[in-house]
Amino acid sequence: MDKTNNKNITYIIIALILGVSFTVSSYFISNGLINLRSEQKIIRVTGSAKKQIRSDLVKWTGTYSVQAKDLKEAYKQLQNSQKIVKNYFLSKGIFEKDLIFSSISTTTIYEMLPNGVTSTKIDSYRLVQNVQITSKDVDKITDLSRKSTELINLGVQFESMPPQYYYTKLADLKIEMLSLATKDAVKRAQQIAESTGIKVERLRSASMGVFQITPPYSTEVSDYGINDTSSVDKEITAIVNCEFSIK
Repeated sequence: MDKTNNKNITYIIIALILGVSFTVSSYFISNGLINLRSEQKIIRVTGSAKKQIRSDLVKWTGTYSVQAKDLKEAYKQLQNSQKIVKNYFLSKGIFEKDLIFSSISTTTIYEMLPNGVTSTKIDSYRLVQNVQITSKDVDKITDLSRKSTELINLGVQFESMPPQYYYTKLADLKIEMLSLATKDAVKRAQQIAESTGIKVERLRSASMGVFQITPPYSTEVSDYGINDTSSVDKEITAIVNCEFSIK
């Protein structure tokens, strides 16, 4: 085979390689344009819904303590304080079954030396116990949590903790809120479509955002969601991210 024939064969091979390359490139370019056009036929919208709710369950904790040189004496004093606390709440209309007394926490207190260093000699014992009330009578327990420091006048070292408020029908409410947020997303998508001369066809996908349960009129938000327990009245916000087909 002469040099001329070798060159011709080489040219043919190069032409075939280039032809295949152009064909493959055209395929990917074509698909790239299709994907691009497909992306242009989607509109992404965030829908939201808010609702005011009122807590229907309250959990409240009170703490009382005693301190004495002798452990047995401290325990005796704590038992007496518990009796006073129990009778106080019973007199306020709280049922005995609703009073939950915690286990006793004991702290050993050591004498302090003149140089400020704690010695190994025991000075006294401090005993602490909690009483907890969980009730659906939110207003009554809220009022009682404020007045319970009256126990101090009865000789009890008492401290009232802030009540915690809950909404027990939250699971059902979340379903309702998601529905409202999705309707809001549809409305927003239609408004955007009308202003740009396009038409919304169908919902392609929807993803739920986190719920924000905050005090009324709060602007606080969190990526992990908020579940406020500090306020009786609350505001729940639901977020839904939706994708719609358009034409």
